[in-house]
Amino acid sequence: MRSLLKRWIADHRGAGAVEFALLAPLFLILVCGILVYGVWFSLAMSVQTLATDSARAALAGLDGTERVSLAQSFIQRQAPNLGLDATLTTSNVTEASGAIRVVVRFDASRHPVMAMRGLIPSPPQTIERTAIVETN
Repeated sequence: MRSLLKRWIADHRGAGAVEFALLAPLFLILVCGILVYGVWFSLAMSVQTLATDSARAALAGLDGTERVSLAQSFIQRQAPNLGLDATLTTSNVTEASGAIRVVVRFDASRHPVMAMRGLIPSPPQTIERTAIVETN
């Protein structure tokens, strides 16, 4: 009986499979987290770029109405170039006290990579970024 126990303890066959079974789920969750947050940060940078560039584009307008129109049309035109779905992008452009304020919101909940957000604590589903440019 004792020699059987010693042989069983000394036998390392299948140890790699057990270690893989223990560590693979943790590794996959880590990879999913890296992927989801990486895509989210990329989308957030695209939203910020869109807000900043649209505020700059609005400076070409001669009055407040034209500036708002320029910024909104820039957002709709450039969102697809930054990897954003224009139908999921909303904006609010205001001009007051010598400054143009552009707020861009993007609904990231429908992005394909965000389908994995159930596996990990997920980032916010709506990305909102603001840019302010002085007109004086």
